[in-house]
Parts: sequence; C-alpha cells; structure tokens
Amino acid sequence: MRIGVDLGGTKTEIIVLADDGRELLRERVPTPHGDYAGTVATIAGLVKAAEQKVGAGKTANKGVAGTTATVGIGIPGAESLTTGLIKNANSTWLIGQPLRTDLEAALGRPVRLANDANCFALSEASDGAAAGAEVVFGVILGTGVGGGIVVNGQVLVGANAIAGEWGHNSLPGDETVRPLCYCGRTGCIETFLSGPALAADGGAESEAAMQRYEQRLARALAQVINILDPGVIVLGGGLSNLDRLYDQVPRLWGEHVFSDAVATRLVKNRHGDSSGVRGAAWLWPK
Repeated sequence: MRIGVDLGGTKTEIIVLADDGRELLRERVPTPHGDYAGTVATIAGLVKAAEQKVGAGKTANKGVAGTTATVGIGIPGAESLTTGLIKNANSTWLIGQPLRTDLEAALGRPVRLANDANCFALSEASDGAAAGAEVVFGVILGTGVGGGIVVNGQVLVGANAIAGEWGHNSLPGDETVRPLCYCGRTGCIETFLSGPALAADGGAESEAAMQRYEQRLARALAQVINILDPGVIVLGGGLSNLDRLYDQVPRLWGEHVFSDAVATRLVKNRHGDSSGVRGAAWLWPK
C-alpha cells in the first residue's frame, strides 16, 4: 500500500493507493500557510489518520517496526542534494528547512520527497496517459510553468535537483518583448506560456493569441525533443484543457526539431488534478 501527499500552498492532499493502483482514499485539508511546524504536523496527522481509515494492518516495508505504508510527498520546490534542506519553494516557509528529516521523525519511517512537477510526470508515466513510454516529459501549464522527466519509470532528479525545470529557460525564437520573470531573468518560457501570460496576451478566446501561444509552445517543446527525445510529452495544469493544442502544436514543432520526422506524442493527462498526489505515492516502486 502506498500513501502520497501533495503539499500545496493553499491545500494539502493525501491519497492511499493499493498495490495495483486502485484509489482507496483521497482527502484535502487547508495547508497551514506560513507555519512550518504546523505543516509537518498536518502531513503526519493526515498519514496516520488515513492508515486508520483504510484499516492498514500489514507492513509495506517489512522489517521496519511500525510501518504500515510507504509515504511519498510532492512539494513546490526541491530538496538540496548538498544540504538536505528545501530550496526553490513557492511556499517560502519551507525554504531552508529539513522537511524530509522532520517528517521521517514524525512518522517513524523513511519518506521520499520530489518536486510536484516530477510527481505529475511520474503519475502519468506509471499508469496514466504516458504509461509504457521509456522517456516521458511531463509539463505543467498553469499559474506557473514546470516540467518533470521520467526515464524507465524513474524520476530524473539531476546533479543539482533541477532536471526538468523547463519553465526557466529562455523561450527560443524572435519575440518583440521579453518580460521580466520573478526569477530575475527575462524572457523565460514561463512568462509566455503560463495561464496569466496567455490571459494578458488576449486569452484563450482570442484566435490571434491562441495562434501565438501554439507557436511559442511548439518552439519551446521542440527544444525538449532535440535534447531529451521523449516518446511522450504529457500536458497538465489548467491550460492542458485546451484541446486544440494536441492537434496544432505537433503540426508546428516539426520545423524546429532536428529530425526528418517526429514520433513524439503530445497527450493530455489522464488523472487530472489527482496526478500530482498519485505520483507522490508512486515515488516508491513496486
């Protein structure tokens, strides 16, 4: 049995999955905004309560006393591979904190952490829209723009724990204006492809704005294909619901890809809002 937790800025969600991927329980509670100790306590309380509700009695990690399920947690940031402390988190009260260490102490078992975009990619690669693909690139197109990479069923973290941070590369191609990004750079992919960026450019109701958006997304994803050559690119986030993207963008990216043909598939996520929390549960392999 697997437990996944999606720690967001406003809500924290938990899911319990059976070994075959069936959902046994899913709940959401408010995140204690700005309260690190409260956040740790909330996660620990959710895990313990979920185990009781599901009636877990068998140990998932044999030989570890008191363990009833594996626990994976998706966070809006990353764990530094140097210090073990949280970095790059939108939920700023997590920055500089030993979150994994504190959660392991609170739960009495090993805990795995991953960036929330990585969890999304893992979910869709495990039993979602990209199941069976050797290399998967998962894209979040929402308030922000992020990405995650899964290779042979495993999340690619990278030497600096930033693999897949696609949204903070510069958008390729000629653009008259290159907006300032919150990260301090200008012209980041996020400043063109996020939900707020599309709204500022005229919104999804504007045909001209949508054509610009599709051209930009095609150029940006072509870079990913040229470097990573994934079998599947799966879209998540609010803008993934724009069905025209799946027809238009693959028609446009070919001229930017260094190949005579492009076999990469662009697909919509299967698990929707549940992908992140499901991916957190899948951080522990079978």
